[in-house]
Amino acid sequence: MRKILTAAAMLLACVAVPASPASANPPPPNKMVADIVGVNGSGCPAGTVGVQVSPDNTAITVTYSQYVAQVGVGALPIDFRKNCQIALNVHVPQGFTYAIAKSDYRGYANLAAGASGYEAANYYFQGQSQNARAQHNFAGPREGDWTTTDLVGIASLSFLPCGEMRNLNINTELRVYAGWSNTHTTTSLLTMDSTDTSLTTIYHLAWMRCP
Repeated sequence: MRKILTAAAMLLACVAVPASPASANPPPPNKMVADIVGVNGSGCPAGTVGVQVSPDNTAITVTYSQYVAQVGVGALPIDFRKNCQIALNVHVPQGFTYAIAKSDYRGYANLAAGASGYEAANYYFQGQSQNARAQHNFAGPREGDWTTTDLVGIASLSFLPCGEMRNLNINTELRVYAGWSNTHTTTSLLTMDSTDTSLTTIYHLAWMRCP
């Protein structure tokens, strides 16, 4: 079976209070650190998730090795839905803070005629209300890469209070429905998986200083 290429990207804007894009600052010189403190979900069993921060403090990369939703030949009844909930403890250099502003997802779809599916995500800081979940739908017949973008307006951004340590919670989900497709002869799937059998989610960072 061919290896499937996917990637996902998110843009985080880091500010102390709501601000305009023109007030963004360069990344802080001191190294930031992101640790996974919790993982739960059928799309990311224990030991299948990793996190890495780019050397220039502009991105956090989360990698997965199992994240495929599918129906049809070879699929179990529960495989139609896969989800992942990750809690990240992001150690931000002193004097900075951040909020999620944009997310770009890329994946692969192989949906038979009559099948459908979707990718959905939301994110929030520990102790704060969850932001609205963004959902993107796909319909078969379809085979190939897909890309979606979720953009949060500046006025709607939820910022981590300066000086506080709260986990960043990221929830994602893939679903595939058989519809009227022939599940005895076809397999329909949505995946976040790369050519080296890992999905990569990249959180790009834009920085602002605290008061």
